[in-house]
Amino acid sequence: MIDDTDRRSFLKAAAATGALGAMGATDAVAQRAPGRLDLGPPEPFSFERLKETARRRIAEPFRPPSQPDSEITSKIDYEAWGKISYNTDYALTTGAGRFPVEFFHLGKFFKKSVRIYAVEGGQAREVLYNPKYFDMPADSIARQLPPGAGFAGFRIQEPKDGPLDWRKNDWVAFLGASYFRAIGELRQYGLSARGVALDTWAPDRPEEFPDFTNVYIGPETDDGLPLHLLLEGPSIVGAFRILAKRGKGVVMDIDCSLHLRGSFVRFGIAPLTSMYWFSETKKPTAVDWRPEVHDSDGLAMWTGRGERLWRPLNNPDRVMASAFSDENPKGFGLLQRDRNFDHYLDGVFYDRRPSVWIEPKGDWGKGTIQLVEIPTDDEIHDNIVAMWVPAKPAVPGASFDFSYRLHWLADEPDPTPLARCVATRLGNGGQPGKPRPRGVRKFMVEFLGGPLERLPFGAKPEPVLWSSRGSFSYIYTEAVFDGVPGHWRAQFDLTVEGADPVEMRLFLAHKGETLSENWLYQYHPF
Repeated sequence: MIDDTDRRSFLKAAAATGALGAMGATDAVAQRAPGRLDLGPPEPFSFERLKETARRRIAEPFRPPSQPDSEITSKIDYEAWGKISYNTDYALTTGAGRFPVEFFHLGKFFKKSVRIYAVEGGQAREVLYNPKYFDMPADSIARQLPPGAGFAGFRIQEPKDGPLDWRKNDWVAFLGASYFRAIGELRQYGLSARGVALDTWAPDRPEEFPDFTNVYIGPETDDGLPLHLLLEGPSIVGAFRILAKRGKGVVMDIDCSLHLRGSFVRFGIAPLTSMYWFSETKKPTAVDWRPEVHDSDGLAMWTGRGERLWRPLNNPDRVMASAFSDENPKGFGLLQRDRNFDHYLDGVFYDRRPSVWIEPKGDWGKGTIQLVEIPTDDEIHDNIVAMWVPAKPAVPGASFDFSYRLHWLADEPDPTPLARCVATRLGNGGQPGKPRPRGVRKFMVEFLGGPLERLPFGAKPEPVLWSSRGSFSYIYTEAVFDGVPGHWRAQFDLTVEGADPVEMRLFLAHKGETLSENWLYQYHPF
């Protein structure tokens, strides 16, 4: 298996060249007669049967996913893979048939075969690989793969009766291990979700990347397109049911049943994987011509007690893991709040990248929302992971059942009525025109909206500050004179010694009333 960083690097490159989002058919291909998929014999299927399969397999020895003709797939590198496109005449439709499904070809970076089934009337039939499904050069090494080799993954196209050409526009993609992505309401791919995260950067323990090995598609209804997936890895087997719905953005209702044959220190449920290189907060001198580069700029949390938290992301100099204890959280997600194109100046549309919000269903009990931040020196590496880690021990024989909803939107589905943090800026401490003291860092934290818009003339919000160490000085707030109502800035200096991280918390208040969400930040002295 290639490691996660290599897989994500390739996906980033593929998406940038349109390999995921726009590998549509040419006009000549679109005019060909519809083709017929080769299907295997029917077999009974239901989610309960899939869950029973997972329970049965956890007691059996692990069987790695098939990797057909590795010598051939190893030669289908990025360039060769990019020349292979799916022939839309062979798109799979089930049930209502609005959303055609296309398949990804195997290659150097995706050698594992995924078995894909079409479901109709309680029966599943496997879609058997045939090179005729793909358009590829006559001399492509991929033509040497035998029938039945399998697929690397799949994607869901826009509706046939919609305003966009469905042959050239997709809205969901499953490709590699248990990773999947969807476009938000701004029609742009960005961060990824995955089935489960197992010991992500846990000390002295390798991360395990299980695979979606079997995928059952359909039948499509007016409620959406149902997907059922079998997750398999050396230490885990699970069954997933995902109902994907296309609307303003994308919503996925997910039920999963997981069984362990191994133990884990960090057992991540509903994990999100994103990229944060730099933003307005901190940028190495002349590292890049753009002002900001990131898929997400913060972790938002809505705790079980109703508290709203915002944690701006970091690109630290070493791997950092933060845990936020909670019980029955109302939601959390990695968001892209900065939607100003001038803050990116890039044709890959970071300003349109989706925010993904996780809405738990039922009681999740006690646990922690964990954030893992990994150093990166380029945008091709996904270096941010956010997940729920249940308090229940993840040990051999344990089982977990979770239900949640994934919202792929431009913003949270239920934004806080309080003012929200819109920027975090760092600079040298002290006062302009005077010598700048060493070991002092200035913070400018901007809040916008909510009760700040209704402050009476002359009223000034009070910054309420806390830090794990160090001392504050030069503290005040001021309105940002940009013509935007309710735009305020909290300014303060932090004096601290040593290189250990400093945890900080800030919110704005006035006469005992909380005006803003809580800003949390992990400062790395430099």
